[in-house]
Amino acid sequence: MHYLATLFAVAVALPVSALAQHSPPQPYAGLDSRPIKALSPEQLADLRGGRGMGLALPAELNGYPGPMHVLELAGPLGLTPEQRGRTEALVADMKAEAIPLGERLIADEAALDRLFAEKRATAATLDAASASIGAAQAALRAAHLRYHLDMIAVLTPEQVAHYAMLRGYGGGTHRH
Repeated sequence: MHYLATLFAVAVALPVSALAQHSPPQPYAGLDSRPIKALSPEQLADLRGGRGMGLALPAELNGYPGPMHVLELAGPLGLTPEQRGRTEALVADMKAEAIPLGERLIADEAALDRLFAEKRATAATLDAASASIGAAQAALRAAHLRYHLDMIAVLTPEQVAHYAMLRGYGGGTHRH
């Protein structure tokens, strides 16, 4: 009789454990508690700090150095005092432009979030909110890319190639 009870317990437990192993993933679990659902705390901090968040990768990975990274590598790149000053000015200008654009994007995302949270989303409000977010994203991306363009005029071709090598990009063989 004990054998039957054990067999029954195992027979009942197996399907339950199999279900637990095959439960669907919950990739958004916990995200519902974020103040702005579409933005992580890291993204909020990056937007508020004027950081690029990968927005300028087409420039960065095609041989157009980023001003922030150039400053980080000032020593190995052998920046002259003039180059350092010009790069610092580019970084300051970039932040002055990018931070307000980041704040605009945060505000637009918050507005979209509110539309859904307050059950006021309609096709028209969704289209308007999405267009506003898209415009803010485009302006922010263009700003970051533009400073990569500006940076290329500060460095020598040798420094650009050395930058690419230091950053681990294809051996520094990028051309313009």
